[in-house]
Amino acid sequence: MSPKKSIALVTGASSGIGKATAERLATAGYKVYGTSRRGAQLNERSFEMLPLDVTSDASVAAAVSELLRREGRIDLLVNNAGFGIAPAGAEESSVEQAHAIFETNLFGIVRMTRAVVPHMRKQGSGRIINIGSVLGFLPMPFGALYSATKHAVEGYSESLDHELRTRGIRVCVIEPAYTKTAFDANFVEPDAKLDEYREIRAALNKLVQVLMPKADDPGVVAEVVLRAAKAARPKLRYTAGVTAGRLRLLHKFAPAGLLDAGIRKDFQLDVPTASAVRKPAAAR
Repeated sequence: MSPKKSIALVTGASSGIGKATAERLATAGYKVYGTSRRGAQLNERSFEMLPLDVTSDASVAAAVSELLRREGRIDLLVNNAGFGIAPAGAEESSVEQAHAIFETNLFGIVRMTRAVVPHMRKQGSGRIINIGSVLGFLPMPFGALYSATKHAVEGYSESLDHELRTRGIRVCVIEPAYTKTAFDANFVEPDAKLDEYREIRAALNKLVQVLMPKADDPGVVAEVVLRAAKAARPKLRYTAGVTAGRLRLLHKFAPAGLLDAGIRKDFQLDVPTASAVRKPAAAR
């Protein structure tokens, strides 16, 4: 896909990976439209912004219609919009909160895809790039719902790529590890907190604070998105950053038992917490 005269749409482009991706695509020659719930903003950007809420059918239809009215085509869709829940036990999120994270992280991609693919089919060409995560192929203790959405993105993307390949459309997934964005600062708190998980929540929040300063810049992910967008023969999956590449290799080649033990060690899952070792009242 040649960047010249190609029209790109990037969701969640007001900050972080989405903003970096939109800017990098614009620099490479794409005509880029970014989206956010707030739409156009006063900040100077190298791309235009459209209002879009990926959880709303009407909002998705309106944004895609407006882009097509202006440009008459769409060549590249980058699905980036998403959010995470602060580290917590899976049972600390209600079913409603589980619905909410899937509504954005997975069904937002489904809505955008359904809105854009008919136009790409008529063109006989197009590319869809979904921002996934290493958590799409690795488990995330105390991040089960977010990890589940990213596993779902992997399965949806791979199946979709097989469906659309003969139509001239390719689908790719980008798999970053930790990235320096405001993502963690915007975590949604679990809505059904339990005292049993208070200590591990505090410990994991401290771990995130230690890891984030060492994380990759969003530009690292943006460069991989550009490479996937321009590739004549794109791969289904692209890791972004050194850490993500190493984790992919470990997942592919390390024995399952060794990988399992490493995850439990990193998260200190077999270290008793103070509350876990506290004797019940009947035993005192």
